[in-house]
Amino acid sequence: MDWQLQDAKNRFSKVVREAQTVGPQFVTLRGARTAVVLSASDYEALYAGRPTLVDDLLSGPAWDEEVLAAIDARAATPGRDVAF
Repeated sequence: MDWQLQDAKNRFSKVVREAQTVGPQFVTLRGARTAVVLSASDYEALYAGRPTLVDDLLSGPAWDEEVLAAIDARAATPGRDVAF
């Protein structure tokens, strides 16, 4: 169901109840859908099993032996000598 913003503000408890029993409730601003009120169970179902940023970063390509050898061969000190 679509709710005008002012109606959604005035009847927020009803919007929440409708989200729990009927389904997602859309809030409109100047006739355009701008927000959605979801029940907690709908929200959790939407994001269930979705990888996090950390999962995405850790699941990158494996390093091959050439990359590992280059890492091992680099200098132990990350700095460099600078003349003043």
